[in-house]
Amino acid sequence: MVKDSIVSVDMGGTKVLASVVNSKQGIITRVKKPTDPKSSEAKYISQLANVVKDVIDKAGINEKQIKGVCLGVPGSVNPVTGVISLAPNLGLKNFHIKERLQEKLSIPVLVENDVNLGAIGIKNFGVGKNSKNLLAVFVGTGIGGGLIINEKIYRGSNFVAGEIGHILVDANGPVCGCGNKGCFEAIASRTAIVNKIIADIKSGKSSVLADKVKAGERIKSKALAKAVAAGDKVVIKRISEGCEVIGGVLASLANFMNFDMIVLGGGMIEALDKFMLPKIKDAFNNHVLKASAKGLKILPSKLGDDAAIWGGIGLAKEFLDVKV
Repeated sequence: MVKDSIVSVDMGGTKVLASVVNSKQGIITRVKKPTDPKSSEAKYISQLANVVKDVIDKAGINEKQIKGVCLGVPGSVNPVTGVISLAPNLGLKNFHIKERLQEKLSIPVLVENDVNLGAIGIKNFGVGKNSKNLLAVFVGTGIGGGLIINEKIYRGSNFVAGEIGHILVDANGPVCGCGNKGCFEAIASRTAIVNKIIADIKSGKSSVLADKVKAGERIKSKALAKAVAAGDKVVIKRISEGCEVIGGVLASLANFMNFDMIVLGGGMIEALDKFMLPKIKDAFNNHVLKASAKGLKILPSKLGDDAAIWGGIGLAKEFLDVKV
């Protein structure tokens, strides 16, 4: 028998993944549906409402057993008002998503940045259980961060704390998606590393990824992992450079905030943790103050893409005082 639960919704640019989850039974069921954020706002809200109803039906439980619907938004969001100020991948700006979705659901709706939810999930259900001050870093298309300070999520004055992907690394570096030059994620995200690999291949350097580049295929983390396993010098060099930058930035953040744990997640870390983590740790140790590093652990997340799903449980406790 399924116990009281929440529905956690991972809002992607082209799909929505909804899960029924509780702390006792874990993730009970999932439903993934394609979405088109470029359609009308009304249609997009209907799509969200339908996927929530579908996952509840699939779980075979009464709607009254669902105590909250928690949306993980890839963008800046105010969790108090439920307004998305900007979610570029969803094409949403100044969007009152909580209010709009609540009109279609009888279950309380909560909204939070997806990386913050991931940090909450790692703190409550992952390797961060015993951590007091934690930084969760997700390396993938971009680089996102979530801050746990004194065991609670830290959102900042305007709810945008944790945007570590936009720390300045090189003022003369490549243009970032935010419009500035030389941001952390413009240099060390998977997107940035892949762009460098593509440029190397197009300049004539040999790589096992050459056929993919020629065909214009998207190079994902698993393809990078296979290239590393095959001893691809171009890929190994570019990922190693990325690890050096990641380790250096994390050292600066550790010196600034004195964390007791840094947890690394995201698609690239999941696929390449055994290759990347030692290099990141080496770079970190070369730049961090000894006092800042004392007792600090750098660990891979064990929750993968599910970190934000689990994070919904903590959000429901914070805003609804509901334990599931």
